[in-house]
Amino acid sequence: MVRWLPRRKAADIPLPGTDLWMFDGESVLFTYFSGAGDVVDREWRTEPEVVQLVRKAFELVWERATPHGEYEPG
Repeated sequence: MVRWLPRRKAADIPLPGTDLWMFDGESVLFTYFSGAGDVVDREWRTEPEVVQLVRKAFELVWERATPHGEYEPG
């Protein structure tokens, strides 16, 4: 399922500073991009505190986000 969250509704959520994927709630793959949009590096992280930070941020975003079918840009 896809959801949308305008940035103004996420200002008080401590979001990770880079793109990421979370796998099975146990590991996170961070992807770092150059200013031109090229992938520069990737980093697997499995430390519980890092995984928990990402999990909590995702939960907060998901709660506030609007399901795709209900979203109206504006």
